[in-house]
Amino acid sequence: METVKAVDVLCVEAQLDVKQLAEKAGLDEQRVLAIVLGRWTPSPAERDKIAAVFGLTREQIAWGHKTPIQHIYGHGPA
Repeated sequence: METVKAVDVLCVEAQLDVKQLAEKAGLDEQRVLAIVLGRWTPSPAERDKIAAVFGLTREQIAWGHKTPIQHIYGHGPA
């Protein structure tokens, strides 16, 4: 079974930075940065473009937010 990897891990393995990934995928650099950092869930079309850079399908990449919930809602009552 294949291991599903996040975009940031794939970038490290492929030695690509955000600017290079954005150029190869034909996407906005700031949007790609947000995707790599897990702050933006890409659309299916964006997923396809990024996956194609790595020779993968969108199903072979782990997508989604990485921001811990406590950073959004605080740490509870003070």
